[in-house]
Amino acid sequence: MIRDILAAAPLFLLLAVRALALIETAPLLSSEANPQTARVALAGFAAYAAFPSAQAAALSGGLQGTDIFSLAFLLLLAGEALIGVILGFYIILIFSAFSTAGQFFSLQMGFGASETFDPLSQIENPLMGQFLNLAAMLVFLTLNGFTSLFQGGFWRSVQTLNTASLAAGREAALGMLLSGLSRLFLDAMVISMPILGTLFLTSLSTGLISKAAPQINILAEGFPISITVAFMLIAFTMPFMVEAFAQVVDSGFSTLRDLYVQIGQTIGGGT
Repeated sequence: MIRDILAAAPLFLLLAVRALALIETAPLLSSEANPQTARVALAGFAAYAAFPSAQAAALSGGLQGTDIFSLAFLLLLAGEALIGVILGFYIILIFSAFSTAGQFFSLQMGFGASETFDPLSQIENPLMGQFLNLAAMLVFLTLNGFTSLFQGGFWRSVQTLNTASLAAGREAALGMLLSGLSRLFLDAMVISMPILGTLFLTSLSTGLISKAAPQINILAEGFPISITVAFMLIAFTMPFMVEAFAQVVDSGFSTLRDLYVQIGQTIGGGT
């Protein structure tokens, strides 16, 4: 195996660049808590595991007759990095639905200004968005998400995609990213709707009470009521939210598999 890698070092380099771009972009793996040395080592291991499949796949076709010191090979490296970034960015879109769902009802429950630094995504995130994001991460680990990411995402992409096939199927890839953006808000709304709707009814009820009894300081009492109701709803609906998290993650990987099939059909139909 080592001799085969040394004999086809440019192919292994392309695989390693794609894997490293995916790892540097995907959530949890791209966290600053993970040393850069560990990320590079993981990329090398992923390239080593996918190397036998890449030798017989479409990835090696772009190397035929290409000088490794030429501009064409640099463009191949850039294309492989772009494929890894696209895969990692799509995984980010899946996880953004959970933090967006928390943002939807954070303001309604009185936590709109409680933003904290999320060490996983390296951004400022509302408190409830960070809570749902951490819950989604745990669900992702429970579902063996990293196995699906490297087997169903990286390994299948090695068998299907290269720079030329990505250029030929750019419409399908662009459609996947656009649909991911639209589904982000749809999934976030579906996840947050039970809590968001109940908090809206709670605010409406407290408003009616303030009109019926103006002597009650509803401004001081409304926030504790909204926070208590929101926490009770989160505790009661957490099993259903975990199931929704799992469905969103499975749907994201199914979309990736459909993209590979669609690009393969496009290349097959074009040839």
